[in-house]
Amino acid sequence: MHPGNPISVETVEMAKVAQDKLFDYFEAEICVGYTRICYYFILLDEKKSVYYYNNDFCDTLKFDRQEYFQFHYLRNEDIADVPQWAKKAVIYQIFPDSFATSKEDFCGEGISIPLGKDMYSKSRLGGTLDGISENLSYLIDLGINCIYLNPIFTARSYHKYDTVDYYSIDPCFGDNEKFKKMVNRCHELNIRVILDGVFNHSGTGFFAFKDVLEKQQASKYKDWFFIDDFPVKIDDPPKYACFAYVKDMPKLNTGNPEVRDYFLDVATYWIKEAEIDGWRLDVADEVNHDFWREFRNAVKSIKKDAFIIGEVWDGSKAFLQGDQFDSLINYGFTNACIDFFAKKIINAEQFDARVNFLLMRYKKNIQYAQMNLLGSHDTTRFLSLCGGDVRKLKLATLFLMTHVGIPSIYYGDEKGLTGIGRDEEYRRPMPWQNDSCSMEILNFYKKLICIRKTYMPIMLEDYTTLKADIGKSLYVFSRGKAEKKLIIAINNSEKTQSFELSVKDGKTEVCDILNDSVHTVYDNRILVELSPLRGRILLA
Repeated sequence: MHPGNPISVETVEMAKVAQDKLFDYFEAEICVGYTRICYYFILLDEKKSVYYYNNDFCDTLKFDRQEYFQFHYLRNEDIADVPQWAKKAVIYQIFPDSFATSKEDFCGEGISIPLGKDMYSKSRLGGTLDGISENLSYLIDLGINCIYLNPIFTARSYHKYDTVDYYSIDPCFGDNEKFKKMVNRCHELNIRVILDGVFNHSGTGFFAFKDVLEKQQASKYKDWFFIDDFPVKIDDPPKYACFAYVKDMPKLNTGNPEVRDYFLDVATYWIKEAEIDGWRLDVADEVNHDFWREFRNAVKSIKKDAFIIGEVWDGSKAFLQGDQFDSLINYGFTNACIDFFAKKIINAEQFDARVNFLLMRYKKNIQYAQMNLLGSHDTTRFLSLCGGDVRKLKLATLFLMTHVGIPSIYYGDEKGLTGIGRDEEYRRPMPWQNDSCSMEILNFYKKLICIRKTYMPIMLEDYTTLKADIGKSLYVFSRGKAEKKLIIAINNSEKTQSFELSVKDGKTEVCDILNDSVHTVYDNRILVELSPLRGRILLA
């Protein structure tokens, strides 16, 4: 007990858990039965000099606990609560227009359907909800347990990000009943369904914007948008704020109570009506935080374990404090993989620094729900960035499937789909016909997904860097705790590499569960050899 302001003190030793290019990160886990906690740090050097840190460095400990770091009051409501099922998900992203028309088939032809006066819904390649429904067996065989659909609400363009009606399924894809049947069938197969919510902007055919075009200043919806000047016309440059300066996508004012109420109703409508399992929120960083807080409360009040993912390309702690989103699309992960595996412009040590920076960015509970991806509907296909080298794609996929967070597969990547430059290229038709190359990649994905799901308890435990060799482009890390671990070794070079691994006393063999091979242990050590651009998953 300390004099002055008595308090019980317990010492817990911290361990170094990560390192990036600027910092070493230390961590300690404590379990206490108190609702208020204060803490300070004790630092010892090699000379056993002692310093205390509690907002300032000093060589004498202050006795007033109010001067220590504080968790003022621990409440369950303030803990970032992420759906447990989401941490175990393997997400498959489907761009509906490009996926399928029927079972393992694709017409590849777009259609045009009237929506009203001088307004049409158009598709480019002809994908439908029936096409998705009839290929759920393919996704089950792959190992998928969650689907994320790009926009499916009524819109003019083929990509459907210019929404006309948020309460109806686009007629090019199907209708509300077909969608409900698709979701129901997914749930029967233990597949969750996440929809793309485009609440930052609408299309010019949206009823409120049409009213503004018709009535101008007299429209009761003029404050639903950010209008600079009247008269409003769909023209360049537009006199209203837009998404990415695109005149066909006027920006919505979610700070307006009427707009807020409308879209909160949309968000809860699809959970109640079709029992969807969550939302991926488009351009989330351009919408006000208060709206997202109310969005979360509304969605979670209907379905407590609904999963909410925000599209924020550069990441932000502000969205992940437990009051807005459960996850962000982890483009920081994507860019690190592009630079290390595809372009090879950073070495293993630099890659490790970037990976660890991302791991230390958010609370641990949030980290296991980050949506990791190698590419999406907005990016060049990863295999194209690899110059068509399948080995690089497979190596990056090995990392994707064994890293902390949720692996997300963009449709067709598992069959070697390519596409670079324009969105029409990286939104190509799903290649349903197989050749030897696509089957090789597909089987590799299946095996990795199976390994991930088999060892899911380990995938929800520690990540530790074991080796990041600059000269050899050799990267080795472990998942799990001391009792049972997976050791993942990656040789990102064109030369055969090897490293030595220590194992427990009495162990005679170590299995490589990725390549179905066995390593013999000599004197509690094994020498692991990796062929060029290959990896191993060792069960230790």
